[in-house]
Amino acid sequence: MAMRRAVGSLVRKDDVAEGFGYAAKTRLLGKPLINEQLGEQRLTKTLALGVLSPDGISSSAYGTEEILIELLKGGLAVTAFTVLLPITGVVLFVMVLVVLSYREVVNVYTRAGGSYVVARENFGPRVAQIAALALLVDYVVTVAVQIAAGTAAVASAWPWLGASTARLTVASILVVLLILYGNLRGIREAGKAFAAPTYLFSALMIATIVVGIVREVFFTLPQWHVTCHDCTYAQQAAPNHNSLITFGLVFVMLRAFANGGSSLTGIEAVSNAVSAFRPPEGRNARRVLVYEGAILGTLVAGISWLAHVTHAEPYTLGVPTVISQEAQLVFGRSVFGHIMFGLVQAATALILYTGGNTSFNGFPFLASFVAEDAFLPRWLMKRGHRLVFSNGIVVLAIVSITLLAVVGSNVNALVPFYALGVFTAFTMAGLGMAKYHHRVRESGWRRRLVINFSAGVASLVVVLIFAIVKFTEGAWLVVLLFIMGVPTLIYLNRQYRMEARVLAGIESKAGGRPEPPTYARRSVYVFIDDYDLAAVAALRYARSLRPTSLRAVHFVIDNVQADKLRRDWLRANPGIPLDFVDCPDRRLAAAAASLASAEAALPSVGVTAILPRRSFTPVVGRLLHDRTADKMASAISRIPHAAATIVPFDVRSRVESLTGRGAAKAASGTATTPAATAPATEEAASPAAASPAGRADLPLPAELSTPAGIGSYERPKPTGRGVTPIGELTKPGRAIAEGRVHTVEIRPVEHNTVLACDVEDSTGQLTALFYGRSHIAGLRPGSRVRLRGQVGIRENRPVMINPAYELLTPGEADGGDRDRRGDEP
Repeated sequence: MAMRRAVGSLVRKDDVAEGFGYAAKTRLLGKPLINEQLGEQRLTKTLALGVLSPDGISSSAYGTEEILIELLKGGLAVTAFTVLLPITGVVLFVMVLVVLSYREVVNVYTRAGGSYVVARENFGPRVAQIAALALLVDYVVTVAVQIAAGTAAVASAWPWLGASTARLTVASILVVLLILYGNLRGIREAGKAFAAPTYLFSALMIATIVVGIVREVFFTLPQWHVTCHDCTYAQQAAPNHNSLITFGLVFVMLRAFANGGSSLTGIEAVSNAVSAFRPPEGRNARRVLVYEGAILGTLVAGISWLAHVTHAEPYTLGVPTVISQEAQLVFGRSVFGHIMFGLVQAATALILYTGGNTSFNGFPFLASFVAEDAFLPRWLMKRGHRLVFSNGIVVLAIVSITLLAVVGSNVNALVPFYALGVFTAFTMAGLGMAKYHHRVRESGWRRRLVINFSAGVASLVVVLIFAIVKFTEGAWLVVLLFIMGVPTLIYLNRQYRMEARVLAGIESKAGGRPEPPTYARRSVYVFIDDYDLAAVAALRYARSLRPTSLRAVHFVIDNVQADKLRRDWLRANPGIPLDFVDCPDRRLAAAAASLASAEAALPSVGVTAILPRRSFTPVVGRLLHDRTADKMASAISRIPHAAATIVPFDVRSRVESLTGRGAAKAASGTATTPAATAPATEEAASPAAASPAGRADLPLPAELSTPAGIGSYERPKPTGRGVTPIGELTKPGRAIAEGRVHTVEIRPVEHNTVLACDVEDSTGQLTALFYGRSHIAGLRPGSRVRLRGQVGIRENRPVMINPAYELLTPGEADGGDRDRRGDEP
């Protein structure tokens, strides 16, 4: 905290203003949200059904069509619409088993995570990575399939869009980008707006089914007639009249059943959000699962029946869709019929797009869970600008857009990537719950074991069928992803665990506190290529380390450059020895490592290598530099008793800043001669400027002030009764203050610790010191606290020692203290 105040007192606001990238992000996404705004909305059963079911219920929009595609492609044009019904029945039977299994999941595991948590708790974290990878694949393909199906629904009402696959693909990618933008802004699924499409689609489709059945009873329901040539699967397939007595029928039926399994996707969404339900969470989640299963089963059965009686055919481009044909036939071509047709297509597109959006909530959260278990990179755990897992959202969007661009916006082409992940997750959940019931043996465990084991085995059968019959159409890629992905996740976890073991070993040897190295001599090398502002900054930083010996080193690979550096060095006379070291093979990293290794091999010598680096934007930096400093630092860091530090220096911004200061001084009549300003330029260029010793000889401009542009946010205003604004605490005495905790610091003192907290409101900042404490439950950066006690003044800042405190924003549920009193002086 002292360092932060020192830096703030020496840096101007203009010098630390955010860059163009941050300004653009703020303009596009809005102002950053603070952690205090990370709330959680508990869902009622009605709202939860609408919010969590779009992915599952919307799959009925294309499940029947996918079954018909395989039957018609297999040459069963005559019997396809008859065979459709028993295959639908088998799919619904599997759905019942899956719903019953997930009712047990949500009852036992009320934390978000679904089948991943089930597999981790019952099979161990390594086996659970199969479920994790299955769910991650499922989320990615769900985006592609749902968005492609939604675009097909729009194109069914607007034929121009469906004239080519390219148009459909471009439209789908644009929709994904729009959803990406909305989620980066912080769209929350827990809202009535996201529940409306579920109820609208369900109501309109049930109405379509009922009206269609009534018209069939009265023999007024027409059949679909194809008007185009060679545009449907039935027209392109060769008839196979003898297939009923051949092995081909079995294969076609299996392919149709595998495609029909896409109707069951999304059922697991409820299990991934059990913690969002109102208490009792498990019971409410079970009921929502039953409601979702009942609606999904009704829609799938009804759509299949209408396809059976109307002979609605799937088209090779995916447009018009089967349910659009059914709606057109059921409601007719009257004005009312056109209105109802438009409403059905609009509701279908809305629920499909909403279903795709659910993955942008599920994928980042699941990735953060897996990263928390150290099986994925830790950066997936970080919340971004708007308190969402931005990294996970962006990764999902990139992969799903790539899938759409490569495969195209065609649901049938995407399905082979789909069901393998979905049913693998179902398998892990069913078998995991079966193992749980066999281990716990609670009341009624045998019945539950049979249900879950049956669901797991049935799902495993679907996985095997899909892997075989769809292998050449894209399932091979998912199988390969599992073969390579799961070991990769386990390898990443092994690396994290290895680091943790090393750290634990260091702490155990030192009694929980790592002992600092004791070197009799500290040697510092500054590797420079040219004498410029970046080199000056590195040299000044090296001096601030107070080494025993300090030397600048230049590896000679170009004699002309070496001579130029020698002349510049003599002219500047920095007072530091400069060594020229021959490097005939131009392997700079090896030469630097050799020099550092020779010095570090001496008894009781510690070596630090300083490497200046001119900073540029990421793209320009990669074009202009080959990252030599990184390579040298990597080689040196592997040497015992040696460390490397890269000192980045943004030359452009620093030169512009210094030029602006010079112009300001000239305007105010305080400009100095060039000879006098040159040393000041070097001083200002130093990254060690925050060191009092390094800046003692520099005059501080009057406009220097604590920066407010970095990390600024709306600070709380004091509102409690008897509360004194922190800015008014200028004299010793008793007071009550409140604000938001900005910084928490643990300071070692002798054999004890002091917990120092900076608390701020809209008027100022106060430091609270708690002696003998290293942690106070709930007192963390971002929490709001009220302090009571004696106020002292240190360095013109109010300080409280062991004040009584009250947490205004409850902390984590680990025994949060409220109004607990310390030992006041």
